[in-house]
Amino acid sequence: MDLLRQLRLVRQHWWIVLVTVMVALGVTALITVRAQPRYVASVTFFVTTPSQGVADAYQGGLFLQQRVKSYAELLTSDRLAQSAAADRQLGLTAEEIQRRVSTSTENGTVLLRASVTDTDQTRALRITEALAANFVELVQKVETKPDGSAGPIKIEVVSGPRVTPSPVSPQPIRNTAIGVLLGLLAGVGLAVLRGMADVRLRDAAALRRVTGSPLLGEIPIDGNARVAPLIVGDAATSARAEAIRKLRTNLRFVDVHEPARVIAVTSALQGEGKTTLSCNLAIALAEAGWRVLLVDADLRRPKVGHYLGIDSGVGLTDVLVGDVHVGDVVQRWGDKSLLVLPSGSAPPNPSELLGSKAMSDLLLALRESADIVIIDTAPLLAVTDGVVVAVQADGALLVSQQGRTSRAQVATAARALHSVSVRLLGCVLNMARVPKTEAYQYEAYRVMAGTSSVPKGRSSAGRHAERGSAGQPVDHTQELTRLSR
Repeated sequence: MDLLRQLRLVRQHWWIVLVTVMVALGVTALITVRAQPRYVASVTFFVTTPSQGVADAYQGGLFLQQRVKSYAELLTSDRLAQSAAADRQLGLTAEEIQRRVSTSTENGTVLLRASVTDTDQTRALRITEALAANFVELVQKVETKPDGSAGPIKIEVVSGPRVTPSPVSPQPIRNTAIGVLLGLLAGVGLAVLRGMADVRLRDAAALRRVTGSPLLGEIPIDGNARVAPLIVGDAATSARAEAIRKLRTNLRFVDVHEPARVIAVTSALQGEGKTTLSCNLAIALAEAGWRVLLVDADLRRPKVGHYLGIDSGVGLTDVLVGDVHVGDVVQRWGDKSLLVLPSGSAPPNPSELLGSKAMSDLLLALRESADIVIIDTAPLLAVTDGVVVAVQADGALLVSQQGRTSRAQVATAARALHSVSVRLLGCVLNMARVPKTEAYQYEAYRVMAGTSSVPKGRSSAGRHAERGSAGQPVDHTQELTRLSR
């Protein structure tokens, strides 16, 4: 995974980083508050030996540097700790004193430093004083020659004992900085792992890679789409409507040498917005002056009639079984060159009906009666109806909802189309989260409609369908001359 993708994952899951940093700060603050203050008392010894001349001083210096290393071990020995523990005022055992003592030396010098860390400032100083006094005596005893004469080593206290006036730990500023750094690193790691584990489609680039087809459109998410799903009226000037128009343009020029006139619109799963997209794409094409025929071929869960506000009681199913002629059930929608063939009654065998010769003959006839035929089909992973219809069309348009469909599901849907040699015209990312900069750019060029293009005086449920006085669809045999009796 490249660095750019990792940064993109961190940006997408920024809340994970924020939560992790806040948790790290909380834990750090809790540890800092509950930690006991610790003080450090120290004393520095100078180790020397009598010498004669420069040569003796050099040899003596090397000897003392080796000796200092041994004395550092002697400072933490059991014997010295027991001598210091003899002072009952300390109230500590030899083992407890040993755990509090640390030593340090500097290379090339004969200085030896002993430090005592304790939660009691006074006790730390007393332990250091006891160690300093007993250490000098202990070295003298150890270095005394067998004949009782003084040894060649002399130890003097040159600094201390002294104790720090303020605690050396905890250090709130340092702890806070460490907590923020650790929280940031952990948050970035979790965000990257979360992004790698997330199999859902998060951007258009992933949709292109999975389907292996061009991206024809990104339809932005619109909070008003639930109450106004169609791009008419006030919604005609929204960013969603403009995205549909871009899709219309891309779809018409996706292959200028072999334009698709019969287009099946499908998706991998139910609820990804394919029906709404089919209706809006048909409206956009009709607005551009094309003669458009919208067919509701999702016979299991038809929704075109619901969105367009037309009667779906008689339609495609009844035409395929031979009960009615297509010219009798096709309905004009609004004042545009848009005809709609609803689903009709629910059949017991949708797949067989859609794959029948009657369906093939109907599509051939519809191709001659309209410039573009848009077919709303069933989801590909649920049933085989969508594939059956797509095989008979000039191409398919695959709709996927951002953040809902997984990459594996979209890949399976694309393979289902490719396996039967369906021409996949392209894909559409629906309900996409468009950057604010793009939204601002559109708002700057947005044209407010002066009047609504929706016919007045009609209800929201049925205002778009042209009906006769008896409430039945107007006969459009003139538009479908080839299909009438």
